[in-house]
Amino acid sequence: MNILIIEDEKALAHELEFFLLKNNYICEICYNGTSASEKIAVNLYDFILLDLGLPDYEGLDLLKEAKKANPEVACIILTARAEVNDRVKGLDLGADDYLAKPFSLLELQSRMQAITRRKFGVTQSIVDLDGFLVNITERTIMHHTDQINTITKKEFDLIAYMLLHKNRTLTRAQLSEHIWGSVINDDYDSNFIDAHIKNIRKKLSVYAPADWLETVRGLGYRIKTNV
Repeated sequence: MNILIIEDEKALAHELEFFLLKNNYICEICYNGTSASEKIAVNLYDFILLDLGLPDYEGLDLLKEAKKANPEVACIILTARAEVNDRVKGLDLGADDYLAKPFSLLELQSRMQAITRRKFGVTQSIVDLDGFLVNITERTIMHHTDQINTITKKEFDLIAYMLLHKNRTLTRAQLSEHIWGSVINDDYDSNFIDAHIKNIRKKLSVYAPADWLETVRGLGYRIKTNV
């Protein structure tokens, strides 16, 4: 998942980045509201971690911009402000949760996972795709009792992201931006995504056909499941 960290305390921003990168997230950092506003206008993020006490911007105004640009973005407010009114305003504007500083990184991770489950309707960590058992939490794939060790980190990221958006067609641009954290230019070689999908299918086909991983001609890819 692609995360934007908006935090003017550089030490905390880098601590968050280091922790999230270790947990397989893609991160960008903004130390002020001006640069964050520019990024929000051109990039789609899955999560925004937003400090309200920015030196040059009202954090709640930035939250409004983020939700207008991408209504589906999840947002957790990180702030030293303790006033109840700030919490209520943020939640009313579309924030998903609120953490007062100082906070535990493990608690942040737990809250992000809870928001993800709620937003995408994922009620369990293990999903059965025609005999392929995908464990989103442990980041493993098994076929019945056989563990599949050939899937790379990025290949698993692709599967997990499409599974969060199950039965929804995702374009190559969406997959690239949310998995690799980059915006595709017009001259982008779409074979980059296609090659990864081809490799996933090839590795899984050793065990059984992965018919649930579908190509939507002219559009992109999707995972089709009744789960």
